[in-house]
Amino acid sequence: MRRYVRALALCTVLALLSVLYVFSELHANRATAPLLRFSSQTSPKGQHAKQADAAGEPRSTSNVRKAAQEPDSVGRQEEETMHLAVVACGTRQEEAVSLLKSAVILSNRAMQFHIFAEDQLHSSIKEVLDSWPTSIRQKFNYTVHPVSFPSQHQSEWSKLFKPCASQRLFLPMILRDVDSLLYVDTDVLFLRPVELLWDLFVQFNSSQLAAMAPEHEEPRIAWYNRFARHPYYGATGINSGVMLMNLTRMRQAHFKNDMTAVGLRWEELLVPLLHKYKLNITWGDQDLINIIFHHNPEKLLVFPCQWNYRPDHCIYGSNCSPAEQEGVFVLHGNRGVFHSEKQPAFRAVYDAVRQYAFGDDLVNSFWLPLEDKLNETTHTYCGKISHLFTRALSQSVGSTQRTTLPNY
Repeated sequence: MRRYVRALALCTVLALLSVLYVFSELHANRATAPLLRFSSQTSPKGQHAKQADAAGEPRSTSNVRKAAQEPDSVGRQEEETMHLAVVACGTRQEEAVSLLKSAVILSNRAMQFHIFAEDQLHSSIKEVLDSWPTSIRQKFNYTVHPVSFPSQHQSEWSKLFKPCASQRLFLPMILRDVDSLLYVDTDVLFLRPVELLWDLFVQFNSSQLAAMAPEHEEPRIAWYNRFARHPYYGATGINSGVMLMNLTRMRQAHFKNDMTAVGLRWEELLVPLLHKYKLNITWGDQDLINIIFHHNPEKLLVFPCQWNYRPDHCIYGSNCSPAEQEGVFVLHGNRGVFHSEKQPAFRAVYDAVRQYAFGDDLVNSFWLPLEDKLNETTHTYCGKISHLFTRALSQSVGSTQRTTLPNY
């Protein structure tokens, strides 16, 4: 009998020690939560984080309206302002301006730009945006924010990958008045109106809080499944260059992880993850995002590759089926292809956006000259299928100018 009593006592002690350990770990992680320097400028309150039902099916219009009564949907409207964030550091200013230009050329819904930039770039960015015609300026408002990292590890975060790239990780804590957000890298161009991507929020089910495209569609040539030394999402990982973020849900959710037995909030999770994996993450903040959603796949909506079309989708042969059917919607010129001759089809699109003058006819001054340039790139793999770049663009230009364009 005494043996059973002793065994029971020992089990009770071990259970108590386990509980104390978990809570001590949680306390330690909370103690390292980022203390951020916030911009003195404030942004309008975000109004939208569309939802779907718990089964993951898109809600009807009436159900989307009902979502306005839910806790993370206070004050939402059907045609809300779209919030778009971009981070421009070092030499990325021109790319960022071209990105925003592509957004306002093709979109008609009101936008709020959140531009995070080094202090020395603020005045020049404002000068460019303020110089745009009034008819264009009426489409958007903007705030230029200072770059801001946790004070304890500022140097590590700022140099984690490319300059300031990891800023995207801290947007939920910095933009506390914004509900939903579209984050894009500077080397991104819109070939379809931003609102078509923004409206993918309606596909979120009750647990999803972010949406991204796969890092690759073809596992045989993908990076993560061949080289990654850390957990990653799905079969080939995800690419964070185009990311829909329900910031309200990201701030409220608890995330499963491989460091503690209890879920941690987003702001409690980042520093411990950096400490654990910093020697194993090649792609910096994108790798950390992959680790997070590896452990929390139910919180992620994966959208098709045509919304984040990169050189990897064509340099080894065409491997983005949705783009083959409907065209490229968002062009992501990573690998520096907007500024080199490695992939002239990508550079041709970037140059066309950069050189287009507001007010000029979109067909004759943008779309048709771009077609001519793309026809000169057919000696490359991406150039051979560059008609996919203009297929969606022709629809965008047509709807913007109410002009009938040739069909493909």
